[in-house]
Amino acid sequence: MTEIEQLLTRVASQARNSRPWGWPSLPEPVDADTLDRAEAALGFALPPLLATLYRRIGDGGFGPSYGLLPLLDSPPSGEPAAVAQYLANREEGRKDPDWPWPEHMLPISHWGCGMYACVDCRDRTGPVLLFEPNADAADDAWFVDALTLTDWLTAWLDGTGWYEEPNDGMELARWTEFRIRTAPKRA
Repeated sequence: MTEIEQLLTRVASQARNSRPWGWPSLPEPVDADTLDRAEAALGFALPPLLATLYRRIGDGGFGPSYGLLPLLDSPPSGEPAAVAQYLANREEGRKDPDWPWPEHMLPISHWGCGMYACVDCRDRTGPVLLFEPNADAADDAWFVDALTLTDWLTAWLDGTGWYEEPNDGMELARWTEFRIRTAPKRA
């Protein structure tokens, strides 16, 4: 069994045995058509592991805090689905150039108070960033949560994430690529 298969087995077990706030049950996984429609709406593909989570584990409802957002349909708690949240964030960023939203930065989990865990879909390994909009400036609102989606999931499973009580005060590094990734494209 590969390392990814072992991780998926652990995630599936935890997903079956725990329920984030607002989720009465684990949703069924998405079908290939739903994944295709989500990627078409986004204009980019999901990193392989993220796509596999949605295809094999469930359409959200597992993971840290409020759990993974569903891909296309709103969860029981009324939070927008990942695709809708991404599109809304991009639109808001166009309206407010001081707070642009990076392309390919898909919100996957809500932390409350407007904070999101986001996967950088430009990278197949799926680095996970924390968006903390309560900062004074957009440059100060992005932090590296995990270098890969694998690392992020492992931290959740092992109870070692920054959000765990024993790790209160853990410092996350600022994401230094924010201005590079949100700079206007030159013609």
